Amino acid sequence: MSTGGSTVRAYLSEMGPSWVAGAIAAGPATMASLIAAGASFDYMFLWVVILSAAAGAVAQFLAMRLGLLTERGIVGVVEDHVGEGWAVVLVVDVVVVAGAAQFVIMNTAASVSASLTGVNARIWGVVWGIVLAAGLAGRGYRFIEFLSKALVTVVVLAFVASLWVVPVDYEAAATGLMPSLPAGSGLIAAGILGGAVHITLITMQSYTMRARDWTVRDYDLAALDIGVSMLGAFGVYSVAVFLVAASVLSDPELTAIGAGKTLGPLVGDSAGTLFLLGLGGAAVSTLGGNTVVPPFLVADKLGWGTSVSDTRYRVLLAGFALVSAAGAFIGGEVISQLVLVLALGTVGTPFAIAIVLYLLNSDAVSEPPSTLANAGGLGLLVVSGTLAVNFLREQVGSGIDVLSGTVLAFALLLGVATVVSGIKYVREEVLV
Repeated sequence: MSTGGSTVRAYLSEMGPSWVAGAIAAGPATMASLIAAGASFDYMFLWVVILSAAAGAVAQFLAMRLGLLTERGIVGVVEDHVGEGWAVVLVVDVVVVAGAAQFVIMNTAASVSASLTGVNARIWGVVWGIVLAAGLAGRGYRFIEFLSKALVTVVVLAFVASLWVVPVDYEAAATGLMPSLPAGSGLIAAGILGGAVHITLITMQSYTMRARDWTVRDYDLAALDIGVSMLGAFGVYSVAVFLVAASVLSDPELTAIGAGKTLGPLVGDSAGTLFLLGLGGAAVSTLGGNTVVPPFLVADKLGWGTSVSDTRYRVLLAGFALVSAAGAFIGGEVISQLVLVLALGTVGTPFAIAIVLYLLNSDAVSEPPSTLANAGGLGLLVVSGTLAVNFLREQVGSGIDVLSGTVLAFALLLGVATVVSGIKYVREEVLV
């Protein structure tokens, strides 16, 4: 008979899918938002940082529930229960958002690697592309899960360690638990929350659980996985990065890489090195997790397998990893590129949340979610939708160019799709 302690140890050894999601969430875009929040508003946004981890856990819980109750990838479920056109929209949404993010994340990973080693960033881009292709196509999902667990652990430890050498005023930090939104802070709030509640994290969950052969019998294990990775590891990571930035940084224009370099002369080289190591780990872990998302959905839509046992999926995965190396050749300052990625992710997420809620409350699953779970999902939909609208308003207000115009068109398409999906649900599931 197993004891409580041995059961917990068994759970810890079996966890994984939500760690891959957590690795993507703890990425350079999230870090840039946390740094900007701390450098611009001191400790005032601590409540948003904590809320983001909770919101991310709710989003993962809903996606987990859908995946376990259907035991299928989300694209196939959408195709059967909502319609083929809706499945196509979802795939396009993910490919555009995750694809754009892949290039910018690669640029960030290569830049950090260059800062730490002195080797040219373009060389690092090629190296990381080959490592990803060889690791993912060779070993499949288990490789990315192992990488995510290891790197997220290192990242969390690095930033927690930096708190020991950075003078944090914890009494002042406590005042940031009181909710407030200063003028001009909407974009930063969107960045913090958007890092945890993101379309790539929501849509990948069913595939990573299938890779683990999880079923509804693994419900408790999946819930623990979310709690430890999103509420635990990602929450600690976010709070630690934010407290470091709020304590010693005062330049709101600082980039993530610049923050690491600035910490050296301010509070010692050890803090700067730890920060850059944490940033490097976050960039690489995010890069690895993000690489598997578009191939999962595209393969599912084409009727292919979603593991490396299917040669077509293996080639698709390796090809996406290798092409992403081009991100290191983009050059330039990554902060403006992260803004574009943030915009795409922010406007792409409400549609994914709406689709998950639609399916969870339809005949796609045998057991509908609780009222509390539905309320949490609707809250996420309202918050993500509001953030998307505010983000677009700020972007349009600053003038429409080719990039912002593309984002706006993308947002309008998905906004219409989200509203129509709601009308479709009411007509087919409520008014019958």
